[in-house]
Amino acid sequence: MSLRDFAAYLGVSDRTVSNWEGGGASYHPRAESQAVLDTALDRASSDAKARFAAALGTEGSAPPVTGRIEVESHKFLPVFIGVEHAGRLRAHMTPSADDQWLESSSARVDHPEVQDCVLHVFACGVAVFHLVQPHDPTALTDLAVWRYRSYASDLPWARDKLRDLLDEAHASVPNPEYVLSLYWLTTGPWTGDAYDTALRLLSTPSVLVDRGAPGGPAPLDGTVEETLLATGFDHPDIVSFGVRGVSTAYAGWSGVAYASHSRERSLTIDELVTCELTVQALWCFTRQIQQMIEDGQDPSTPEQYGWRFMRAAYSRLTTARAQETAQHVLMREAIMKTSGLAERLRAAQDALRESVG
Repeated sequence: MSLRDFAAYLGVSDRTVSNWEGGGASYHPRAESQAVLDTALDRASSDAKARFAAALGTEGSAPPVTGRIEVESHKFLPVFIGVEHAGRLRAHMTPSADDQWLESSSARVDHPEVQDCVLHVFACGVAVFHLVQPHDPTALTDLAVWRYRSYASDLPWARDKLRDLLDEAHASVPNPEYVLSLYWLTTGPWTGDAYDTALRLLSTPSVLVDRGAPGGPAPLDGTVEETLLATGFDHPDIVSFGVRGVSTAYAGWSGVAYASHSRERSLTIDELVTCELTVQALWCFTRQIQQMIEDGQDPSTPEQYGWRFMRAAYSRLTTARAQETAQHVLMREAIMKTSGLAERLRAAQDALRESVG
């Protein structure tokens, strides 16, 4: 394409493309520009992608392939406990150094089956349990079934743990209700398109499980997984945020799946977890406002967490930041889209503004 044609294709000005070319190899586009370029590359032909990879020297990049599946599962169990209870818990916790705009503290808690379990408590009144569990299932279907069955015991455990920490009567402690998983895939037996399909299935595990089985969630026939891996699987609600040669990544309605192919250039698990904790906390906070409306109440929150707080949160989560890399932007946009949080923040902002006249 000519410079002008390429600019029109991307939806940017001719001057912008000229600046990219004039800057040479040391030039770094702004985050929003890089996101546009990454999207264009993702939509490019296979030949164009191959030439781009060759130019970068990454044509040999490939995910590790073994006969095993090794995945690290991250579960997030959020629950709204209120600003007062959050303050009581945070008084005995370590303040977080990240995301000061959404103040939080954390502490490790004991879980009967999980060695790595951390409770994050946000000043706005939300508590989020983060459970980390490594797995090496024989098939993706086994992992999907474990996910649903283990949530059945993890959710009441989280409620009981909060009851003990708050020294409250069982009936006064709310139930965690919104559940989401993050899977960090380290190795797998697939290659080519099947590897890509495996990550899609990890982000939407419900397609491998009969959740209405009489004895609880049960695996579908093993041929379902085999067929999907062979023929491919897609869904309009799945959003890709991987970067060719760097990572394969998908966000779906029930989770996020990520595989790093270039450790030096890909996102880290801490970056993914930090994004998810923020989204989970705010999703739960807006859910509480929605519940008050559905119960016929005028929604109310402490002044510091009113409609201006909602407006600020919306801006921070939907606007690219100068310090963000293109991968951060793609990750955040994908998770925001599949979680529906942007719409919830706007709705909560409007409801709180109306309630104060």
